[in-house]
Amino acid sequence: MASILVCDDMRAICGVLEIALRKESHRVETVNSGAEAKRKLDSNIYDVVVSDIKMPQTDGIEVLRHARRVSPETAVILITAIEDYEAAVQALKAGAFDYIHKGPHLIDEVVVSINRALESVALHRENFAFKRDAGIRNSLENIVGASPVMDRLKQTIRIVASSASTVVIHGESGTGKELVARAMHACSPRAAEPFVSINCGAFPETLLESELFGYVKGAFTGATQNKAGLFEVASGGTVFLDEISEMSLAMQVKLLRVLQERVIRPVGGTAEIAIDVRLIAATNNDLDRMVADGAFREDLYYRISVIPIEVPPLRERREDIPVLANHFLKKFVAASGKSIVRIAPQSLRELQGYDWPGNVRQLENTIERAVALESSDELNVELPAERSKIRVAVMSGNGSIPTEGLDMGRYVADLERSMLQTALRQTGGVQTRAAELLRLSYRSFRHLAKKYDI
Repeated sequence: MASILVCDDMRAICGVLEIALRKESHRVETVNSGAEAKRKLDSNIYDVVVSDIKMPQTDGIEVLRHARRVSPETAVILITAIEDYEAAVQALKAGAFDYIHKGPHLIDEVVVSINRALESVALHRENFAFKRDAGIRNSLENIVGASPVMDRLKQTIRIVASSASTVVIHGESGTGKELVARAMHACSPRAAEPFVSINCGAFPETLLESELFGYVKGAFTGATQNKAGLFEVASGGTVFLDEISEMSLAMQVKLLRVLQERVIRPVGGTAEIAIDVRLIAATNNDLDRMVADGAFREDLYYRISVIPIEVPPLRERREDIPVLANHFLKKFVAASGKSIVRIAPQSLRELQGYDWPGNVRQLENTIERAVALESSDELNVELPAERSKIRVAVMSGNGSIPTEGLDMGRYVADLERSMLQTALRQTGGVQTRAAELLRLSYRSFRHLAKKYDI
């Protein structure tokens, strides 16, 4: 059963087609003008449109073009009482599924054509679903980690992906915010369309505007031809604005207008261009604090924070460190052609004991460097900073302190924070049980949690 719209200025034709198609168990609506057909297409989804070509004012070709614009998956079959080879060619070039002459076998031909169109639409949807499912699997597999917090993050991505709402991803540098954005795009109905990424902190204000919105010839020195902006390039897809907090206040005003009006105006241009994109933003800064300090517009903050997502730092999911380290080991061993088969157990313990201020990116770089320097079949990893060795040494119980000394207050604070987070992970976030694990009163636990903003 399909949803079909029949458009013909001859009511008799609409009537006989409606009767015949209802006998085939299809849902059928009829209209008697091209303008009515366009209005129907704006507010309803049809599997097939059957339209006469020759109609006063708004003809079938215009209906076809409108359908291709607002509902690309809808198959359009054009019918005509006049045998016109040029009109047939024009219709097929414009994207018509079929072109039928109004002869004595019109009904049979329309029914056969509709059945073929439905098979084509079903095949297209099946192929799209297959590609989307493959994209979902591939994109989520790129987010490595099996900890509860990462499982929740992946589930959030699956749920949020189907929405058209704007998303802002919070997370420290190196946590993989762009991977999350790419996974969200791959899991969304926009997966077949472009994903365009830009780092807002990498461009000065004037250049960022032309990159996002494009420019026209002569807009500034060196603008020798028109150039489409990233919002236009990403039409139908997703725009990812990394480090949106680095955007100037003047650019924030322009971005807010784009999000509200869904149009852009190229630099130096006078005409506006309608856009259809989903915006995903990311930042490693505290936007709430920036709004309070007047460094980020409050109206833009609420516009982009429809769905906030938090990507946890690596130190809060230490159980994922061995998984990530082995993932990077395989990646770099394959590229280097070496025969390294495992990471030394002591190195794995040290990797898990390190705080990783640069998060996953820092871990990846560390493993890459270790693979490049390793000559045996077991990878020995040197940690990035001396203070990481201090922490591992003290935690292992040998009590060694370097001759140059250490910041005891910072070390104790890091250790307390880490123990609180570990206890909460082990108890599934139940604070009373976490307090019992640490032999603390609930009041003391709450005091420390507040102190370290946990």
